[in-house]
Amino acid sequence: MRLPFTKMQGAGNDFVVLDETRGRLGLTAAHYRLLGDRHFGVGADQILTVRPSPAEGIDFEYVIHNADGAEVEQCGNGARCFARFVRDQGLTDKDVIRVQTMKGVIEPRLTADGRVTVNMGAPVFALEQIPFDATGLTLQPQGAWGNWPLALVESTHAAPVLVAPVSMGNPHAVLQVDSVDTAAVATLGPLVQASLRFPQGVNVGFMQVVDRAHIRLRVVERGVGETLACGTGACAAVVAGIRLGLLDATVAVQTRGGDLSIAWAGLGEPVMMTGPATTVFQGEIDLPDTL
Repeated sequence: MRLPFTKMQGAGNDFVVLDETRGRLGLTAAHYRLLGDRHFGVGADQILTVRPSPAEGIDFEYVIHNADGAEVEQCGNGARCFARFVRDQGLTDKDVIRVQTMKGVIEPRLTADGRVTVNMGAPVFALEQIPFDATGLTLQPQGAWGNWPLALVESTHAAPVLVAPVSMGNPHAVLQVDSVDTAAVATLGPLVQASLRFPQGVNVGFMQVVDRAHIRLRVVERGVGETLACGTGACAAVVAGIRLGLLDATVAVQTRGGDLSIAWAGLGEPVMMTGPATTVFQGEIDLPDTL
């Protein structure tokens, strides 16, 4: 099949965007893996699919596949690109779009400066909903919350690492580090992801607090590896930092791919994420009908 696509990026987190508003393409996990492959396909961290409204009051459905072909719950940088795509392609003329994801409805808003703000919903801290198994662990208090000591499988680290688990529609473990430049991201990220205490896997964020309104962040994502930016990871890091007493309510997040602004008013309130969404190019790719 000859498949049209749009390549987009948000703060360096890159995507292949597909339009299924006129009908399903019938792609398999192997097709998504090929699309995401940087040598044999287009190359992307995630593949985003636009589908028509599934219910009254909803504008579109938003489906996300990681580069490994697995469908996942949420992608914040992708949500901004999704909003820019449907507007630029003439699929809507709205500035505020209601979008159904696997874990609920989000509301991207296109702003006058060309960026996109997304209501990412309220963060989830209930361990069983993240999910995170804390059986036998003791919370290490910090601020109004705390960190959980996580022993790492096959690790040379003598002591467990401290993680703050939170869900932004997908599971995250936030680790505080002195510097994201020297943190052992490439080794610690996969070790945390291998922990059976995260039964659905986990995205691992390495957060360096610069000051109360500024952090630096690197994230190792499920099924992808380290990405240049992670929108839900930025949200998770900021809300964790706020609850741990380290950050104020509005925080600039510096990633390797660009800057995001995250605001959170507290428990029960939604997280607001603002950042760029850019079209890189459009094209077509020949995919085998069966793969």
